[in-house]
Amino acid sequence: MEGGSKKTIVRIELWHGLMLLTLLATLGPRKLVEPGALLIGGLFMAVNFLLLSFGIAWVLTPLPGKGRVKAGVGLLVFKMVMFLGLLTTLFFRFELHAISFALGFSTLLLAILLEAVTTKIKLER
Repeated sequence: MEGGSKKTIVRIELWHGLMLLTLLATLGPRKLVEPGALLIGGLFMAVNFLLLSFGIAWVLTPLPGKGRVKAGVGLLVFKMVMFLGLLTTLFFRFELHAISFALGFSTLLLAILLEAVTTKIKLER
């Protein structure tokens, strides 16, 4: 993985963490969201994003061997199945507040959008 890509991923995760803490600090005390479900949703998405980004980078390295590509694709499919199983378990066994979980889950998408906008603004200067 290129150094620029690693920095971008770290910046996205930092934005994500900042947004989660901001939501927790503003909506948590007012009991508008369940703090545990919000943090679990954010953590779920953060780990998924890190595994996905580094897994894809591992597969797409310059001139990967045929076995490495197959192993990488297999690991990404395994990761997806594991995360879907974990998500199903979280909702059916632990009765998480779905709106709070979805809010935490969605903060990564906003963090990616925010990083893209700030990068675009920096490039235009």
